[in-house]
Amino acid sequence: MKQHILPALKLTGVSIIVFAVFYPLLIWGIAQAAPDNGQGETAKINSKIVGYKLEGQDFTADNYFNSRPSAVGYNAAGSGGSNKGPSNPDYLKQVVDRVDTFLVHNPSIKKEAVPAELVTASGSGLDPDLSPEAAYVQVARIAKARNIPEEKINILVSNQIQKPLLGLFGPEKINVLQLNISLDEMK
Repeated sequence: MKQHILPALKLTGVSIIVFAVFYPLLIWGIAQAAPDNGQGETAKINSKIVGYKLEGQDFTADNYFNSRPSAVGYNAAGSGGSNKGPSNPDYLKQVVDRVDTFLVHNPSIKKEAVPAELVTASGSGLDPDLSPEAAYVQVARIAKARNIPEEKINILVSNQIQKPLLGLFGPEKINVLQLNISLDEMK
């Protein structure tokens, strides 16, 4: 019995030291080399933090690009989906209500043209990005609300498109926070 317990205790001690001390220090050290010392990618205006680029935020005003809905109220501490499937009547009603609301604010859009990502929450509930199509479908509303020609806003959207990693991995996307900051900076 002694021959089994002593090695087990030694292995436990070594594991605690490696995984509770060395590994966290290694990750912390790597984070120090990242932008903002691993504190997250922040968006700043006049040296003031206005949001986090990797976390979805609630934009619902007509003069801003709407972000993807969140099942967790954009609370990063409680990241997660709603766990409601497409056969759940409550979920279906919620999606229909979101479509109707979107159409009220975007009357020039047909129901079939509403991108699913603008009326359904992501798996994490914190998706900060939209597809270019979901941004372009909102241009007419924003142009009218801000009294800016649609062509200028279309150019802004096209300049904000982030290409897939190495041109292969993932879809094209647009960070909604960055897009709205750029929209505010337009003259």
